[in-house]
Amino acid sequence: MTQDRTLLFIGATTRALRTAKEFGLGVVLLQHPNKFEAEQAALADVTFVADYTDWSAVRPLAQVAREHWGVTAALALTDPALDALGRVNDLFGLGGTGYEVCRRFRDKYEMRRRLAAHGAPTIGAEPLESREDLTSFGDRYGYPFIVKPTDAAAGIGVFRVDGPDGPDGVDAAWRRVLGLRETGVDRGCGYLFPLTGFIMEEYVDGPEFSVEAFSFSGRHVVVAVTEKLTSDAHFAELGHTVPARITSAEEDLVAAAATGFLDAMGLTDGPSHTEIRIGPRGPIVIESHNRIGGDRITDLVEAVYGIDLIAYAVGHPFGLVEEPAGRPTPRGGAAVRFLDAGPGRVTAVDGLAELRSRPDVIAADVFVKVGDVVGPVLDNNDRLGLVAATGPDGDAAVKLCEELLENTLNVQVVNP
Repeated sequence: MTQDRTLLFIGATTRALRTAKEFGLGVVLLQHPNKFEAEQAALADVTFVADYTDWSAVRPLAQVAREHWGVTAALALTDPALDALGRVNDLFGLGGTGYEVCRRFRDKYEMRRRLAAHGAPTIGAEPLESREDLTSFGDRYGYPFIVKPTDAAAGIGVFRVDGPDGPDGVDAAWRRVLGLRETGVDRGCGYLFPLTGFIMEEYVDGPEFSVEAFSFSGRHVVVAVTEKLTSDAHFAELGHTVPARITSAEEDLVAAAATGFLDAMGLTDGPSHTEIRIGPRGPIVIESHNRIGGDRITDLVEAVYGIDLIAYAVGHPFGLVEEPAGRPTPRGGAAVRFLDAGPGRVTAVDGLAELRSRPDVIAADVFVKVGDVVGPVLDNNDRLGLVAATGPDGDAAVKLCEELLENTLNVQVVNP
């Protein structure tokens, strides 16, 4: 490893590690015990396994990496690792996004306070400490409103309070908060989030999008506007389409809202994934992350625009990627749709090999196996599988995904 081309990668995926090695970088990997894969150790030059959400564990390892291998840049692409990334950048003066900015993105109440202080568009939000706070918020802002953790992702712990009474009312909401505080969520990545702090936010009724952007010394390049498929029954995302099937004027409006938000938050470099709803008052940022988007969005973006956001995230700190002059032009469309077969026991999984052999299929995955007992969909961790595909435009890609989920991917769930 050469000191000017060595990366400390906190919580890397295997694909991102491959990208780093393709760039010829030296890599010191700091991986969570529950996320470690054997191939990652083979790809990295040095591997530490530790809880990257615990700064007392991360700091001494980062210092060893800096002293012995001359780390000159750090990177994290997953939410629970971003606080550690900011602290490492501050500790060694590496020039990447610091802890204060990382924390603004992670802490959803701090995000709201920041936007309000800078006069940026936002919505009413207050911390949730007691049952009475729910009633007070409903009286002030009306129903429905949203309750969610201050620090989580993937729709974990997000729900709507529809009124003061009833099954989706204040009492039910408070019981749910107490339950999440006590037990947390052990599905998917849920165990990495503490679920102790919660906030209440005004509900924004309208279509939802995400903006995939990359920032270069304060210049924000919007790479794609992604259309989201959601459900009124829960806050799991059921699909994404690139580019979003909206007018150019609407796309410009959403893109401008995202770049204005990034300015207000103080993000100057690296990837971002900003979720926006167009409500009665115009575009409102729901939340944002200073990382690439999940759910195969990066694959959709690469298929449509030819831009590998993982490669940009890895190569940018070392000047190994070319800064785009402006927004790219789409070449066709791409979509991903997720499978929800209802609660029960999985009795069959078929069709993956056929799907993966198709040239128009970007990805096909199943997250369960025969014999698993699955529950209702509450957040992104409860989805059973996915199909991502390309087409001449977004409509065609969506139609193909839906047909393949219906006719080719067979995940049978027998209800109890």
